[in-house]
Amino acid sequence: MKKIFITGANGFVGRLLASTMALDNTATILRSTRSNTCNDGDISVDFSKAFNIANHLSEVDVIIHCAARVHVMNDNADDPLAAFRAVNTQGTLRLAQQAAESGVKRFIFISSIKVNGESTEIGRPFTPHDNHIPVDPYGLSKYEAEAGLREIAQQSGMEVVIIRPPLVYGPGVQGNFLSMLKWMNKGLPLPLGGIADNKRSLVSLSNLVDLIITCIKHPNAANQTFLVSDDHDLSTTQLLAYIAQALKVSKRLLPIPSSWLKLGAKLVNKPAISERLCGSLQVDISHTKELLNWAPPNSQEASLRETANHFLAHHQKK
Repeated sequence: MKKIFITGANGFVGRLLASTMALDNTATILRSTRSNTCNDGDISVDFSKAFNIANHLSEVDVIIHCAARVHVMNDNADDPLAAFRAVNTQGTLRLAQQAAESGVKRFIFISSIKVNGESTEIGRPFTPHDNHIPVDPYGLSKYEAEAGLREIAQQSGMEVVIIRPPLVYGPGVQGNFLSMLKWMNKGLPLPLGGIADNKRSLVSLSNLVDLIITCIKHPNAANQTFLVSDDHDLSTTQLLAYIAQALKVSKRLLPIPSSWLKLGAKLVNKPAISERLCGSLQVDISHTKELLNWAPPNSQEASLRETANHFLAHHQKK
């Protein structure tokens, strides 16, 4: 029976991954926790500080590293890059080095599409082979972790698998996607009906978890980098229309040209907001599909509906 160690098992991705894997009677699941009180199968570790958990890894076959300091719009850390590096780079590489020395066979790292960049041109999606050094502190910390992992893999023989998701949504989603759900559910008119000429890739939580599980055993996954999405890109206006449909509310999207929105955001010194709303970010998952014989098992429509139903069950309409 395989032993699999999932870090960040209480997070958005890790929680569903751990519960799904727990149903697999062919694997024993260990989980990381920052709590001093551990349940059976829990390993206490704070990835922002020095740690040594090598004694827990001697019989582990696969590590799935989901734990991370996540990207936020308004980071209030004194030195955001240092804070991201402490967890996402140094913490990751410390864990990987201990894993390699303990005989762990495969290390699956949940990275980020920000390693590729912030935006794409229509028809020119990101690929796993793009050569880019991120400027964003979060993306740079993930990029540096990826580089270090490849070095450890080359030196030790431990197999490394890197997965770079774009925006992940699903039941319990937070951040900007939750904000979209709240605004659409209010039924207020939004000036976002004219953003039809951009394309954005996103991935449902269930599709991402399915790919991660595929990468646990698939021989072709070793030492590869994979991009992932629902394989169905949407414009911002299309996405909001789908969300309205899933929430069963009228879509009240005013057809304001995207150029006006960009100008308005620039005038109030918020260009990043207009880029997220009006810009494109597409990923090419053909490498993932062909090498792993994998396709997203869950439709985007069904996944958005599941996300909306969870939101309606847990948030009062205001």
